Amino acid sequence: MEMTIKDAAKAYLDANVQPGSILLLTTDDGSNRYSTVGGTCAIGDKFQFVALTADDPDYDIAVTNNAGLTIKTNADTQLYLSNGLILDRVFNQLSLRDDSGVLDSAVGLVTYTAEEKSKLDLKQEMQTLGTRIC
Repeated sequence: MEMTIKDAAKAYLDANVQPGSILLLTTDDGSNRYSTVGGTCAIGDKFQFVALTADDPDYDIAVTNNAGLTIKTNADTQLYLSNGLILDRVFNQLSLRDDSGVLDSAVGLVTYTAEEKSKLDLKQEMQTLGTRIC
């Protein structure tokens, strides 16, 4: 998978993401542990970047890009992406589009340290365990 990152988007990411971070491109629709949305009403039409200080093995698809950033996604998110992926910054928002048109005109950016991600993983494990018990 390949993405073109426009200069304005690269400048924004450079200013807001620690050097060496791993960026995950994922949906923000309630379908994954990084989603900030409580429901699934926005399936496939809301995206976010999650900046991590450590790798997440669940995101194993590399997104090559012209900005030299480490970006990864997973198969669940890849379903909603097609050729010609472009990240830009329009009207002070990150905008993601592909050959089909605009995918999201307000892509979010969330950052986690390794410790915060560990707590997030533990929370997800507890929720999963809770659903097995019920």
